[in-house]
Amino acid sequence: MRNSQPLDHLIRQLSSLPGLGNRSARRIALHLLQKRDTTMRPLASALEQAADQVEECNTCNNLDMCNPCKICTNEARDRSKLCVVAQVSDVWAIERTGAFKGTYHVLGGVLSALDGIGPDDLKLYALEQRLTDTSITELILALSATVDGQSTAHYVSDRALNVNETLEVTRLAHGVPVGGELDYLDEGTITTALKSRRSA
Repeated sequence: MRNSQPLDHLIRQLSSLPGLGNRSARRIALHLLQKRDTTMRPLASALEQAADQVEECNTCNNLDMCNPCKICTNEARDRSKLCVVAQVSDVWAIERTGAFKGTYHVLGGVLSALDGIGPDDLKLYALEQRLTDTSITELILALSATVDGQSTAHYVSDRALNVNETLEVTRLAHGVPVGGELDYLDEGTITTALKSRRSA
């Protein structure tokens, strides 16, 4: 029925996005084509602008329009506290709470034997380089309460203490359910977890 190459290409691109299957991609493509001027063209412009202007921070691996990012260059942040997260979406989730005033380090994932993600696939060396800064006194492991997240937390804790044995390593505590993903939690839950962190 469909013989339009651009349409097929659009559907393939949409279906490659997380959480979208072929059927959802077809529905979105149809909606975009029916709303070309109000939705499709502004979306295309926003995508192009983001691709051109958003970059990864050389310090913490967050995404921003400036490098280093606004969090890393904010003099009001508490540089003695460094919060380790798996993904940029976790930074955004914690920032929504307004409960944390330190800085971040984004690993770019978690260790996963099933997915073939090992230590060399994460930004662990860059983290170790940052931990040579003795002004950092607390490392907060804000990793999801999944098996892979907790395995990664243990591994990061061991490596961090090898770099700086006086470092206090803490983890998120109450409020984060086992198997829970940070990005899906509400602000109140994350705030409680941050305030109730404990030694790793």
